[in-house]
Amino acid sequence: MPIRKRYQFAEVEGARVGRLNLGINTTFIVYRLGDTLIDCGPSNQWPDVKRFIQEKPVNTLLLSHHHEDHSGNAARIADLCKLVPYAPQQAANKFSDGYRTPVLQKIIWGSPQPVQTQLLPDVITLSDQTRLETIFTPGHAKDLHCFYLPEKGWLFSGDLYISKSIRFLRADEHLDQIIASTRKVLERDFDTLFCPHRGILEDGKQALAEKLDNIVQLCENAQQLQQKGYSLKQIVKQLLGAEELASYLSGFNFAKINLIAQAIELDRALLK
Repeated sequence: MPIRKRYQFAEVEGARVGRLNLGINTTFIVYRLGDTLIDCGPSNQWPDVKRFIQEKPVNTLLLSHHHEDHSGNAARIADLCKLVPYAPQQAANKFSDGYRTPVLQKIIWGSPQPVQTQLLPDVITLSDQTRLETIFTPGHAKDLHCFYLPEKGWLFSGDLYISKSIRFLRADEHLDQIIASTRKVLERDFDTLFCPHRGILEDGKQALAEKLDNIVQLCENAQQLQQKGYSLKQIVKQLLGAEELASYLSGFNFAKINLIAQAIELDRALLK
């Protein structure tokens, strides 16, 4: 399947790839800034990703975290471009040794190959002398990092944003950390947000703030319903509707009930 869409914003180029057209989370945008790639797409999209990166020299690959849609082609790019990817230390063993990919994710993205990486530093100076800062933002994954370019007012958000509202949560995600990480990023001064799923948001800081507000409101609503005596399943149905096909196909690894279960247990102090 050919590249679904091309992006251009100032010096940033992007290519959206994806095997299945089932919604925004089943496609992925690989971003390029000069000779630097930011994440590298799923392994089952390698022909299209390869065509995109071969258009211009690539000397640096930054990986925001280990998930297969972000790191799936890292080993191939390392070999093709003769580079060592930068990746978070928190998941160094997953990059080097590989890890088991859940069946549904393997169908959508494929499985990443093991790759040797080097430590993602706090600050990187790109080839055009632009300063890029890495921000540790756990919650969605234990190793998730965002990339912030203060001189340009840009944020490459990894999987911190994705959409303005959360309806599902993976079993290994931590809602309290997602809230804290989002607040941490909102302390930075930026306008444009580059999301590998949603796309380029020129009002990115406002969009991320609205997402945080939506999470907080969902948690407050869930806790109010629990205080009224609603059961967990009743709260899920009341606030988010019935579970969808993705929940059943993933064995409830990715499900609405995971989100509501954490929302009702969240310390109210974290919602202020």
